[in-house]
Amino acid sequence: MHTSTSSSTSNRFSWRVVDIVVASVIGVAAGVIFWLWGLAWPALDTALAFTPGLSGLLAGGWLFAGVLGGLIIRKPGAAFYAEVVAAVVSMALGTQWAFLTLVWGVVQGLAAELGFALFLYANWRLLGALTSGALAGIAVALMDTNFSSVAALAVEARAVYFVSAVVSGILIAGVLSWVIARALAATGALDRFASGREARSREPEPVDAA
Repeated sequence: MHTSTSSSTSNRFSWRVVDIVVASVIGVAAGVIFWLWGLAWPALDTALAFTPGLSGLLAGGWLFAGVLGGLIIRKPGAAFYAEVVAAVVSMALGTQWAFLTLVWGVVQGLAAELGFALFLYANWRLLGALTSGALAGIAVALMDTNFSSVAALAVEARAVYFVSAVVSGILIAGVLSWVIARALAATGALDRFASGREARSREPEPVDAA
C-alpha cells in the first residue's frame, strides 16, 4: 500500500514531455504579452499619475504567467518555470529594464510557486490561484518599492504602490488566470491535463430530447 501510494504521488508530480511543451508555450506567449505590457507601461503609468503609487495596479500584467502555468500544468515547479520563461522572452525581445527583467521574473516565479506549495500542490481552485497571485504581488511590491524608481517616492506613495501591486496580483494574476484556465479547459484543449479532465467532468450531461 505504501509503495503504491508513493508511486501514485511520484507520477502525479513528475513532468511529462507534454507538460514541458505546454508550460513553455505558456511562458513564450506570456513573454510576448509582458513585452507589449512594457511598451504600454509609460503611457499607462502617466495615466495613473494623478495618485502617486497607483501605477502598482499595472504589476499584475507581469505576474500571470506563473499562476496560469501552475493552474494548467499542476506540477511542482510549473509556476516558476512559466514565469521565468516569460521573463526571458520579454528580455530577449527588448525591454527598458534589460537583465533586471529576469531578476524580477525569478522572484515573481518563486512567489507564485509558493502560493501552490502552501497547499501541498493539492488546491488548484480559485483559492490556490488567489494565493499564488497575492504572493506574486507581494514579491513584486517588495522588489519595486526597494530596488526600482518607486523606492524614491514618498512613504505614502510607496504604501499606495505596495497595496495596488498586491491587489493587481490578486485580480490580474489570480482571478484572470483562473478564468483563462477554466475557459481553455472547457474547450477540450487541456484534456491531456488533470485541469482539463476535471473541468470536463463537471459539465452537465446533455438532456435527451427523446
